[in-house]
Amino acid sequence: MSTKKSGCLWVFLGVALAISLLFNLIFAAARVKDASGVTRSLTHSHPEARERLTERIIDPGSGDWRIVVIRVNGLISSGVDGQIGDSMVDDVKIQLKQAADDEKIRAIILSIDSPGGEVTASDILYNAVVRAREKKPVVISMGSMAASGGYYIACGGSWLIANETTFTGSIGVIIQSFRYDELLGKIGVAPLTFKSGAFKDMLSGTREMTEAERAYVQQLVMETYGKFVGIVAKERQLDEATLRAGVADGRVVTGKEALAQKLVNQNGEIEDAYAKARELGNAPDAAIVSYESRFRLGRLFRLFSSESKAGKVEVSLTPQLLPALEPGKAYLLPSICVP
Repeated sequence: MSTKKSGCLWVFLGVALAISLLFNLIFAAARVKDASGVTRSLTHSHPEARERLTERIIDPGSGDWRIVVIRVNGLISSGVDGQIGDSMVDDVKIQLKQAADDEKIRAIILSIDSPGGEVTASDILYNAVVRAREKKPVVISMGSMAASGGYYIACGGSWLIANETTFTGSIGVIIQSFRYDELLGKIGVAPLTFKSGAFKDMLSGTREMTEAERAYVQQLVMETYGKFVGIVAKERQLDEATLRAGVADGRVVTGKEALAQKLVNQNGEIEDAYAKARELGNAPDAAIVSYESRFRLGRLFRLFSSESKAGKVEVSLTPQLLPALEPGKAYLLPSICVP
């Protein structure tokens, strides 16, 4: 009996070793180094070289024309992993480009349910929507929330639809940091800082900001805000001064109020977006579809391994209800999402 148990143990160890070697080989094949020594992932190839996404029918039509629904959900950030590309920003860009270049696609519906996010990520997606709009109509369908960065992106659309209960607007910019110098003093810890210039540590939590630093950070915020409100004024054909003095003060508004303020074109639901896209695309019988990518083993491995987490696997049993703001980063987020 002892010999049998020993034999089973060796078989088990052999199988475990073989599986381990197989996984290591697959991970090694998924990451290569180019001539410059930069590590690249084969599961995140350049969008231009990627295979075309397949279509899933949402609402069948009777002709060859199609309307595609592209979704922007959750925090808008280049740090959020993508399902198709390196990040959620890449995911949306890839889908927009394929839809814009596909002659069978007559219009695009961008479904947004997002509190906003990073300034640069929002600006990149806004520009991607504008490029798609130059080729075919882009109808925006707002879900529970399309605020701040979500509204920034929406402004690139041809026609904006919000539910009466949608939270949108929040035209504003925020940079946040924390002070913990008093806490450090209580436990007897004092920072030592060596810097090359007066502003190098201006958002450090180890000391109070100077007036010059406050003025400089506020200038950065207002410069970014100026671009945001300028885009809203241009795209919605509204007077910028009136916007600044009114609804563009960072407040969140409902979809009903957004319609009254001319921030959107229509109140309605996703079915209304289907109808409007078919109208603008001159394709009343077009099928409504969404994009999906073929299953890739590398995508499965990303559930267990992430370079951004330094090889650590993190499992959370509770959902992250609010985005975690990184100190010093500029965000387009409503006040209700700021701790």
